[in-house]
Amino acid sequence: MMILVVNAGSSSLKLRLLDGEDAVVRSADLPADAGGFSSADVAGVIAAWPRPDAVAHRVVHGGTSFAAAVLIDNSVSAALRSLVDLAPLHQPKSLAGIGAVGAALPGVPAYACFDTAFHRTIPDAAATYAIPAEWRSRWGIRRFGFHGLSHAYAARRVTEILGPVRRVVLAHLGAGASLCAVLDGCSVDTTMGFTPLEGLVMATRSGSVDPGLLLWLEEHEHLAPHEVATALEQRSGLLALAGTSDMREVVRRAGESDERARLAMAVYVHRLVGGIASMAAALDGIEALVFTGGVGEHQPEVRQLVAARLAWLGVEISSSRNRAADPDVEITGEGGRVRVLVITAREDLQIAAEVRALVRWNR
Repeated sequence: MMILVVNAGSSSLKLRLLDGEDAVVRSADLPADAGGFSSADVAGVIAAWPRPDAVAHRVVHGGTSFAAAVLIDNSVSAALRSLVDLAPLHQPKSLAGIGAVGAALPGVPAYACFDTAFHRTIPDAAATYAIPAEWRSRWGIRRFGFHGLSHAYAARRVTEILGPVRRVVLAHLGAGASLCAVLDGCSVDTTMGFTPLEGLVMATRSGSVDPGLLLWLEEHEHLAPHEVATALEQRSGLLALAGTSDMREVVRRAGESDERARLAMAVYVHRLVGGIASMAAALDGIEALVFTGGVGEHQPEVRQLVAARLAWLGVEISSSRNRAADPDVEITGEGGRVRVLVITAREDLQIAAEVRALVRWNR
């Protein structure tokens, strides 16, 4: 079965056509702006490609309704639209991608795969906010977690490389960043919560911030909620600290003793190290640590700084392996008790696998 995987991001629409062996036979990254994607551009690309047997969409938010991949029909589309309030910056992009590709491929079944689904196994102790019960019951407020498709793939891939391993901490470090604690292949904790803002410092997102500070800013800066949200989503993180959201530039400037970049690196690594230790605590130990995502795969300086701060936990990496790392590869040092790996993020393979499993189940 040939599957077209569609990943609608904030700045591009990624199209990957996979054959029956999951080899990428066609690929394209189409630009997006505030108005969304160009349906004409999408149709032009797809028209020149072999016709797929199915289309598989990455959808950021599945709420409490969707715990696995699902065939998109009218009722599912309506449910996805109802979740826009929970992910106003991400869900509309997913819906735009579904519409644009659906118009280009009428009659081809389309499926939705969810970034939140992998985290549905998180126990109540990790998923519940200590807020008034009526808020939780009325609005279904809980920690959903995100990056689930990337975490699910990395969790599967690490066992292919190492064999059976029970306690794994996954670090998806890209423009967005999150950690996931995986026990026997299941997510039991993660750093993102009700929204993708919670947790680690990211490219332009703040990560966790004292809610009292936000209330204080609304009062003293006379900011409306949407202004606070825009600042936290688009003007915070590395961009606010270093003046650039590109970790490559931050690393370069930090190496040249730029004070803003050095502070950005220190804050980024401090939050990341604390998060990894928290994930290890959720697992009652750690056997493997995985770096994935654009920063996780391509920034050995970040990996080295993190490992140095986690030596007490048994994390040690080989400097030469780390510098030469070409995913998928192990970079554990000679005395390391925790296996450390760098794994390529392949959400497309995870999405395709979930759709193939669903189609087989329904036959």
